[in-house]
Amino acid sequence: MVSVNELRNGAIYEDAGNLLQVVTFEHIKMGRGSANIKVKVKNLRSGSITEKSFINTAKVQDVQVVKKELQYLYKDDMGAYFMHPTTFEQITVPLAVLTGAQFLKEGEIYPVTFFKEEPLDVVMPPKVKLQVVNTAPGVKGNSASNVFKDAELENGVMVKVPLFITVGDAVRVDTRTGVYTERA
Repeated sequence: MVSVNELRNGAIYEDAGNLLQVVTFEHIKMGRGSANIKVKVKNLRSGSITEKSFINTAKVQDVQVVKKELQYLYKDDMGAYFMHPTTFEQITVPLAVLTGAQFLKEGEIYPVTFFKEEPLDVVMPPKVKLQVVNTAPGVKGNSASNVFKDAELENGVMVKVPLFITVGDAVRVDTRTGVYTERA
C-alpha cells in the first residue's frame, strides 16, 4: 500500500481490479480540516479517463510494472504488433489503450509497459521526426502573419505546417497533440 500523497504523474496503482495511471495530480488544502487529493487517471486496460478524489490519509494498492524495449512491426484493426529484438517473440498491444498510435514508425524501438506479462501501454517520445510527402506550394507574399497549410506526412497523418515547408522536408510533430512544432 502507498499513500495517495506519494502519487505523481505517471504513477500506476490498482483500484477494484483496474490498473490506473495518474495523468494529473492535485493537492488541495482549504482552511481547516484535512487536505484532499484529486487525480485524473487513465484505465490502462480500457483507455478511459476518470477523475478520483481521496482524503489526505487514504492509501492505494501499489503495483510493479516492467518496461521492455520492443521493436514496432505494424498495426491493424486488432492492435499494434511489437517484437522482442533478441527472442523474436511477438506481442500485441490493443489500440484502445495506445495513445499516439498513428506516430509509430516501423522498425523503431519503443519502451512497452507490462504488468505480469500483460502489455499495457507504449511510452511514446514527446516528439517524432517525419517526412512531408505531399503539400501545396507556398504562395509568395502571403507571409505577413502566421499562415498554415495542410501537409501529409509519411505515416498518412495530416498536419498544419507553415508556408515555407515543402515536399521532402522533415518536421517534428508533438505525439500528444498531433501538432507541428518545428522543422527538423
